[in-house]
Amino acid sequence: MVSWKGMYFALALFLGSFFGSIFMLGPFLPLMFISPAWYRWITDCIVATWLTLPVALLEMVCGAKVVVTGDGFVPGERSVIIMNHRTRMDWMFLWNCLLRYSYLRLEKICLKSSLKSIPGFGWAMQVAAFVFIQRKWEDDKSHFEKMLDYFCDIREPLQLLIFPEGTDLTANTKARSNEFAEKNGLKKYEYVLHPRTTGFTFVVERLREGNPCDNLDAIHDITVAYPQNIPQTEKHLLKGNFPREIHFHVQRYPIETVPTSKEELELWCRQRWEEKEERLRRFYEGGKRFSAAGQGVVPPCKSELRVLAVKCASLLYWTAFPLGMLALLYLCSFAQWYFAAMVVFFVVQQKIFGGLELIELACHRYFKKQQKFHDTKGKIN
Repeated sequence: MVSWKGMYFALALFLGSFFGSIFMLGPFLPLMFISPAWYRWITDCIVATWLTLPVALLEMVCGAKVVVTGDGFVPGERSVIIMNHRTRMDWMFLWNCLLRYSYLRLEKICLKSSLKSIPGFGWAMQVAAFVFIQRKWEDDKSHFEKMLDYFCDIREPLQLLIFPEGTDLTANTKARSNEFAEKNGLKKYEYVLHPRTTGFTFVVERLREGNPCDNLDAIHDITVAYPQNIPQTEKHLLKGNFPREIHFHVQRYPIETVPTSKEELELWCRQRWEEKEERLRRFYEGGKRFSAAGQGVVPPCKSELRVLAVKCASLLYWTAFPLGMLALLYLCSFAQWYFAAMVVFFVVQQKIFGGLELIELACHRYFKKQQKFHDTKGKIN
């Protein structure tokens, strides 16, 4: 049975992302053709306001408790975040951690490309320049290069979330992981899947070598665990099976301490997963705590009072905003025409160009070529 909390959670997120994409993000799309860097900063700030909504709903409406232990984050630093993929919703639950320890507007996520087609959610993710992948390295490598180089060029601080396991932990994926382990003489895991290191090593190397150099300050290794009520899929949330507690254990590795060669980096990543397996084993077989103290070594950059204020403001705003937009559509014919035009635009541009993030990349490349041309012309003169 579908629960009222599950329906409210899904409906609030959908309406917020749908109307937000059209009425909040839509007016700033032309800025992409004038200044991609300013477009990126403004739209990131707008998207970040929506990212606070699932945090508020999970904690204030659904009663989830968030526990963060370990090293925490240095606010504003540029990092690659690697995390075990226990459920299909881990990437959303991580926002509860980042709201307290970092800035939501800095986070980008590697997601499967099919998600960009979802009305509302997918449109906002395109505007936010999330990294959509096909799960075929031959196709994904070039896209990773372009996206990472773009973020380096505009000097946008980046916190990129990657799931090296490639998929969430289920009976089927665990069986495939164990089969891989048998073929390669590796240890079988119970609580994690064997990581795929190709994408991770490429991202780290590319950010290290980017122009300008030193685009990476640290790697954050996050282990997520759910003591009870593990919502494996979106259907579990609709049925009201929300996690009662979400535990994050953060380990921060300054980039200077991370190996530089590809082979050593692959080994380093696999070692982190060995540690995760042992850490999760102790978690689930013991007191279901990562730390006896139950708190991080580094305090969050926002107080719980400030987090509460953000959550309250988010619930109020994202409840009123869709209702206000519905009233506007009912009363104003111009809003109706604008709404219809934006829906058609979001659908058509993806069919023709493949997504707004690709249009943004094309705009940046054009401006970059123009700048090089003017610089060369100036030197000749």
